Amino acid sequence: MASNLFTKIPSLSAIFSVYTSLSAFTILFKTILHEFIPVNIRDFIISKFTDYFSFYLNSNFTFIIEEQSDYVMNQTFRAAQVYLPTLLSRITTRSLLVSSSDLKNPMAKPKFGIPVKAKIIDEFEGIRLEWTLLSAKDNDNPYQSKQKRYFHLTCKKEFRDKIMSDYFTYIAKSSVKILTHKENLNIYNYNPDCLRWESAIFQHHTTFETLAMEPELKNTLIRDLDAFSNGKDFFKTVGRAWKRGYLLYGPPGTGKSSLVAAIANFMNYSIYDLQIQSVKDDAMLRQILTSTENRSILLIEDLDCSGADTTCRKENKDETEYGENQNKKKKKDPKVTLSGLLNFVDGLWSSCVEERIIIFTTNHKEKLDPALLRPGRMDVHILMDYCTPIVFKKLAALYLEIEEHELFDPIEKMFLR
Repeated sequence: MASNLFTKIPSLSAIFSVYTSLSAFTILFKTILHEFIPVNIRDFIISKFTDYFSFYLNSNFTFIIEEQSDYVMNQTFRAAQVYLPTLLSRITTRSLLVSSSDLKNPMAKPKFGIPVKAKIIDEFEGIRLEWTLLSAKDNDNPYQSKQKRYFHLTCKKEFRDKIMSDYFTYIAKSSVKILTHKENLNIYNYNPDCLRWESAIFQHHTTFETLAMEPELKNTLIRDLDAFSNGKDFFKTVGRAWKRGYLLYGPPGTGKSSLVAAIANFMNYSIYDLQIQSVKDDAMLRQILTSTENRSILLIEDLDCSGADTTCRKENKDETEYGENQNKKKKKDPKVTLSGLLNFVDGLWSSCVEERIIIFTTNHKEKLDPALLRPGRMDVHILMDYCTPIVFKKLAALYLEIEEHELFDPIEKMFLR
């Protein structure tokens, strides 16, 4: 029995003969491949063989989620960036500690961040998912100094459709809940060199309780903000984008910036502070618009001094001549135009982000084009005027802790002069 078994084993010479034949065939095949088949066709054949074997031999499927696509923020990346840190503390062996404040508050509790190349495991309806954050130099944009970041999400191939239809929706909803109850607000400034928003912790402590403002106007504004916050169904019913525009106007130093801070703290919204002078044209303005997040404030301060074409249009009997002059001016000095800004505020592009508040501030309302100020664009106009007797008493109580004083009556008479 044993002898029969050994007789079935091929001899060493037979094995060597087969190996020699295979080697000769391989050399002949490579020679034919290189000598008679063009390079393009050869690369195509090799790529098809590679794709075929990698598809059938690999049981995993990987989603690649880039941070930006055509300079527009990828909302799925943003949702994952918010959601994944909630998993870090309990399932990973290493994580990145991110300060929740700046150097002025060194005792602040740090938070978990996502380290590059660290694997984060999640489970969704019994499906094991593996996240990895990666970064690489963006060769398509040599002017961008920062690394291009992207997530790899790996799952079993048979669950690909399930992840597409259900899991990404799940993390989007989870990120909204997390942002709704976030502890810290951010203030963002757009960096035109890197083509992205850069953030810092927003630590302005002004609230409506500490804001020196006419009580009736303050209460009206609070009611309006509450109605906007709870108005999702209303905006959907009437077919409008879920946004609200506020114009703060008045002399310099009357508290317009403080009111913006009070609104941000009241609504728990982060602020996107756009220096419109840094925006070179309308196309760039659209890219900036689509890279902001939901539940946020878009702030453009001193609009009358921004350099954008927002001033009142002069009447011109020859409209053709006026249009030609405007086109020549635009070609000569490209910048944000009034039509671009209007589309940004109230056009189709304004619907790219939900639950957004747009705030313009200006010292000279009369210099702005009326088309920019109409309801639907700037829904509420708030005059931030000089101090009144009621506001003065509020300031005295806030800063000096004085509720009543004998000088209040003479001071009030001075206000009324």
